[in-house]
Amino acid sequence: MSTAPRRISEKARSDPQLVFTSLYHHICNVNHLRACFEALPGNRAVGVDGVTKEQYGENLEANLKDLSARLRNLSYRPQVKRRSYIPKPGSDKGRPLGISCFEDKLVELAVKRVLEPIYEVQFEDSSYGYRPTRSQHQCLDELGRTIQQQRVKHVVEADIRNFFGKVAHEWMLKFLRHRIGDERVIRLIARMLKGGILEDGLVQASEEGTPQGSILSPLLSNIYLHYVLDLWFSRVVRPRCRGEAYYFRFADDFVACFQYRQEAHQFMDALSKRLEQFCLSLAQEKTRCLEFGRFARENARRRGEKPEEFTFLGFTHYCGKTKKRHFKVKRRTSRKKLGASLRAFSEWAQRARHKLTKGEMLRRAKARVKGHLNYYAITDNAQQCSRFVYYATRILRTWLNRKSQRKAYNWNQMSQALDWIGWPSVRIGIDLNPIRRAEAR
Repeated sequence: MSTAPRRISEKARSDPQLVFTSLYHHICNVNHLRACFEALPGNRAVGVDGVTKEQYGENLEANLKDLSARLRNLSYRPQVKRRSYIPKPGSDKGRPLGISCFEDKLVELAVKRVLEPIYEVQFEDSSYGYRPTRSQHQCLDELGRTIQQQRVKHVVEADIRNFFGKVAHEWMLKFLRHRIGDERVIRLIARMLKGGILEDGLVQASEEGTPQGSILSPLLSNIYLHYVLDLWFSRVVRPRCRGEAYYFRFADDFVACFQYRQEAHQFMDALSKRLEQFCLSLAQEKTRCLEFGRFARENARRRGEKPEEFTFLGFTHYCGKTKKRHFKVKRRTSRKKLGASLRAFSEWAQRARHKLTKGEMLRRAKARVKGHLNYYAITDNAQQCSRFVYYATRILRTWLNRKSQRKAYNWNQMSQALDWIGWPSVRIGIDLNPIRRAEAR
């Protein structure tokens, strides 16, 4: 099975119109399922049956052969997913997740590994979310360079309302049939989509949507938006524009850049109608067209206004200048994300003080701060990162001192403790300055 993804990818690249009619045997292959078992982490949340990776692996070969047999004779049926919620800024209830059982995770990964090589060679360059060798930082880099170096004067910031909960199953299967001609694969995915959700002891039927938390969900969402948005923009919207037009998408978050205001507003009007055709809708309160580019700052000042900003992938983008007074796209951590990160850190510290020793609590806090900096420590964002580290340090000291009334840290002792564990300092890890990189090359 190790060479199968490469062969599938080569066929998909050599013939973009090829419909694959024989894929199901790859999914059923015992060796393939065994490789998926080894790839799955063992510390993830369990589904409704409570089976962990360790328990499933106690009788692995028999379980894999039984699963393969059920897949081959089409008697395999996914179990219902367990509803769980994770914190989401601006929502009291949180972001809903669907937690699959371990065996279902095996099948989801097996399907993903077979389908991904087909679509990776087909996806547009404007798509960055949940793809191998692509990341949020690459999307931010390309967006910043485009605005800075091309004739961009207006940006459309858009948001799809509850995208993962509104994906139409009928359209999803129609899109899959453009490249997948093996009806057994289509039938298997249809069963996964309609598996149902268990919440508060009640099973809810899945008539629409693809649950977040599923291994297969990111790929299916990319396929759906590839046909709904990506191809539409590159083949319909951009050719009709008199000026320059660009588009960037990460999962269901996307922005579009235009040279002329009229074409930006035409795109917004057409976008709403386009999404309605595929059972989706825009969050109108989060969708807007703003002036953004090399002349936006001066134009706003002439009108006596502040230059407009937009938020994308957790960063607020604003018009800045280099040391030589040239236009530059700058970014800082959005206030919403910074506040959410600090609240999450405070809630963790409050819980951890009852369970962890001071040394272990310091080490885990260091890992959390480091994880934040790994994403947000980019060019021009040192100030917001320093603010996060400063407040995180104060929060940590507060909850460490509440572990014991007798042994409280003063600031001198706290500094020594932080030096002992190697507390992270703010260093720019991701260079998103196109001019500096060009000079280096």
